[in-house]
Amino acid sequence: MQGDTPQLHAVLKQYFGFSSFRPCQEAIIRDALAGKDAFALLPTGGGKSLCYQLPALVRPGLTVVISPLIALMKDQVDALQAAGVPATFLNSGLAPGESRPRLRGLHNGEFRLLYVAPERLMMDGFLDDVRKWKVGLFAIDEAHCISEWGHDFRPEYRQLSTLRTQFPDVPVMALTATATERVRGDILKQLHLREPSCYVASFNRPNLTYRVAAKAGAYPQLLAFIREKRSESGIVYCQARKTAEALSERLSTDGISAAPYHAGLSPNDRSHNQERFLRDEFRVVCATIAFGMGINKPNVRFVVHYDLPKNVEGYYQETGRAGRDGLPSECLLLFSPGDRVKYGRFIDEKSDAKEREIARAQLEQIVHYAESATCRRAFLLRYFGEEFNTENCEACDNCLAPRATWDATLASQKFLSCVYRVREKSGFGVGIQHLVEVLSGADTEKIRKWRHFELSTYGIGPEHNRTEWAAIGRELVRLGFLRQDAERFNSVALTPEGLAALKARQKITLTRSMAVPTPAQRKVGEIACDETLFEELRKLRKQLAVERGVPPYIIFSDVALRQMALDYPGSDAEFVRISGVGQKKQVEFGEAFLNAIREFLRTHPRQIFADDSFAAPAKPREARITGTISESLRLFRSGLTVDQIAADRVLTTNTIYGHLAVAVEAGELLKIDALLDATAQEEIATAFEKHGFANLSGAVESLNGRYLHGQLRLYRAAIQRKL
Repeated sequence: MQGDTPQLHAVLKQYFGFSSFRPCQEAIIRDALAGKDAFALLPTGGGKSLCYQLPALVRPGLTVVISPLIALMKDQVDALQAAGVPATFLNSGLAPGESRPRLRGLHNGEFRLLYVAPERLMMDGFLDDVRKWKVGLFAIDEAHCISEWGHDFRPEYRQLSTLRTQFPDVPVMALTATATERVRGDILKQLHLREPSCYVASFNRPNLTYRVAAKAGAYPQLLAFIREKRSESGIVYCQARKTAEALSERLSTDGISAAPYHAGLSPNDRSHNQERFLRDEFRVVCATIAFGMGINKPNVRFVVHYDLPKNVEGYYQETGRAGRDGLPSECLLLFSPGDRVKYGRFIDEKSDAKEREIARAQLEQIVHYAESATCRRAFLLRYFGEEFNTENCEACDNCLAPRATWDATLASQKFLSCVYRVREKSGFGVGIQHLVEVLSGADTEKIRKWRHFELSTYGIGPEHNRTEWAAIGRELVRLGFLRQDAERFNSVALTPEGLAALKARQKITLTRSMAVPTPAQRKVGEIACDETLFEELRKLRKQLAVERGVPPYIIFSDVALRQMALDYPGSDAEFVRISGVGQKKQVEFGEAFLNAIREFLRTHPRQIFADDSFAAPAKPREARITGTISESLRLFRSGLTVDQIAADRVLTTNTIYGHLAVAVEAGELLKIDALLDATAQEEIATAFEKHGFANLSGAVESLNGRYLHGQLRLYRAAIQRKL
């Protein structure tokens, strides 16, 4: 059954609450209903899931969704069941008692969608069961995992290439959010798609603001950024598990409810932290790249990369987890040129030459992105083969606050000449770092070995330090005067343009280092609304979510709540016009939200908003006692000890001490003697006398682990309060 347009729109509204399709969705759905293979490249938040979920409701049979992560399966199945869609999943996280009734339901034809991991699907005997379930479509999510040229290659995905021979009559849909042209071709080849329709939507996420900031005290930068976001949710990506742990601990101490997420945690801990983040119980997750693939939390308002990502594809996908509901969200990358050197060493340790080549090329691209002075949105879109012709995107640091330029003709001549002289003398090229050492007059083993101290360019660059020379070299690469050869350890060579510029002494203008950007005055996708009512509706949503044991966004998205706080619906007919309100949700939640809006309007005037709904960003609030700190304070005043509070709230004792310290800093009165005995106070006082009140970390380290960071902060707050 292909389904006519009215039927598709009716199903879209009934189950998903939307009145129109996003770009490409309807065409992909029609191909699926016609039994055709399809390849869909839709950006994160572009609505890939609907492309196979809606056909599953329109025609008979089972849609099998192959997904790489357990978290994705549970998340999507929860959302589908809340919308009245019969869906289930099977994975290794289920006990036998949970799997059996699901298998029974599949044999009885009770489900329309089944989510399964590729390893489970290809197990001996499982495909025999699948043949009995009348499969109408295989949907392969995160399809880039099948390509070794992709940023997240998974060998187990290669087994899926046999689906075509084992199920020759079942159409296959491959979906991904990030794939270069090379990866796209590999996906089509590996899955043996037959004359597929290929859909590539725009990669542009207009509601996201992209920023890169030079690392200068990374943790204070991070803390200030998160505090500006008030009560909003976000993800902080780190390269190392240790960093994720340390950041979550420090943020918790500073009053930001945070949790770690990485592969070193037990499955139960990972699942627990993820669930609490989805339910808005943790405001921030500090995670390695193990977190987030397919996590459908629409109200993530910011994504911070605390460390340099390994490639542009991963960076784009991770930033894409912000603002999936279309509301304004921010993406911040903290960058240090030293990150490039560090990751370069890791790459050199790889034994496979092909892996090294791919990794070096990917690293250089993400460094170019971080150091680029041009529009960041245009850079990302161009990387994926899409042109962005708007002169100013108004939503990245380089467009909002263009960096100053300088006449770098002399410096560029020196650098280009050094590249020329090295190759002329030695017959081979060298990397940027060696060129910097030649220009700086360094005395290294390689310079002595190759006698590069004899070059006319040796030591001619004292006016710039090594960091500045390296930045000049990398910008000359970006501008096309030089090229780097990834297969030869990123050795540098002159391009024809570079040689011509050298001979003609061409004027070359370069950009200054990164500056602090001016905040955007307009945010794409922002919905001006009654903020007081919006907060009341959020509380109601949270209450209903807790009662049902689901994340708040399963009830309604932020977009839906903001539209309610804009339109003030007063009847069922008005309520159902809200985006995201489907038939089942109207029946289940309509009365509660309509009553809340009516009650609100009894004591608050109705507000009128401008048609364009582009509001200036609210002024950031100052640090204050948050809900989680208030709860710790309440429990302490009720007579519980710090250890008891920590056990009761499933937090560390250090975090609770930190909460109490923030309370004291905010003006709350607490008896320090009830928290630290005389000996502890004396030892801590001695440490502060030695290192000073400003050096909290130094004082902590000098006590050799006898006292927690939060205890010293609490003592310091109490003393400062007395003074």
